[in-house]
Amino acid sequence: MTPAPLAARLAVPSGPLFFPVTAYGPDGGIATDTFRAHVRRGVEAGAAAVFACCGTGEFHALTPEEFQTCVRAAVEETGGRVPVVAGAGYGTALAVRYARLAAEAGADGLLAMPPYLVAAGQEGLLRHYRELAAATDLPVVVYQRDNAVFTPETVVELARTDGIVGFKDGLGDLDLMQRIVSAVRTETPGDFLYFNGLPTAEQTQLAYRGLGVTLYSSAVFCFAPEIAVAFHRALRTGDDATVHRLLDGFYRPLVELRAQGRGYAVSLVKAGVRLRGLDVGEVRPPLHEPGEDHVKQLARLIERGYALLEEGK
Repeated sequence: MTPAPLAARLAVPSGPLFFPVTAYGPDGGIATDTFRAHVRRGVEAGAAAVFACCGTGEFHALTPEEFQTCVRAAVEETGGRVPVVAGAGYGTALAVRYARLAAEAGADGLLAMPPYLVAAGQEGLLRHYRELAAATDLPVVVYQRDNAVFTPETVVELARTDGIVGFKDGLGDLDLMQRIVSAVRTETPGDFLYFNGLPTAEQTQLAYRGLGVTLYSSAVFCFAPEIAVAFHRALRTGDDATVHRLLDGFYRPLVELRAQGRGYAVSLVKAGVRLRGLDVGEVRPPLHEPGEDHVKQLARLIERGYALLEEGK
């Protein structure tokens, strides 16, 4: 697939962007059938794209072989109905290896995770992502977070790079994002995709929408797809009453619960999937499971979220 078709398919999504968790069995290995069921349910619930083996999918914890198994399973389960974007990261050599494994598995694109450990300068970051983009024909979305933070000038150069089609922000600096969007708009021709990639992105999406960033990742879609779809629809149609009702009664309390544990942006989501009846196993170390009280709070929040949907009917 060339960059244009993926960019066109993601530009105006019909539903939330789905970042499935990776399922593990009792022996700790990949539970492929469970993962397939998770992906299949997400597509049937209205996902506009599947981002497999990314942050929520514990990319950091997967071997290359496990990674390719999951990406291939996601591609097979979607059957071309929606695009599949796979994570790629670590140092340049390993990022290239993961990119090629994703291409072999049939992925439609890559989400480029930050390089491992090092705090590199802009020149080095630019070289890293350009080499990754050149390694395959897969379109690349660059993920800003942690140790990969870009100046507007660097993002302009990324946008000019063949194969790089978008930029996902997990930093949350709205001033920087405004300057990035403005610089790319004035310095480069054509469309460039922007994503809100903060944890529980719905909480900040009103602010990002003000910058012209309409795409966002939805971890909530993993365990409460109806809530995520309703919120996405309300944003798209200007139904501010529903947006505010879900923000105030569900998303804000969820963010406050998520803040009570390190790694909860993943492990709490996985607990939510289990609460909804799909045993995807626990997270792998160094992440840890949420405490029993936090899981009970999550269960009550999910019930509250669905009750809020009924209130709006």
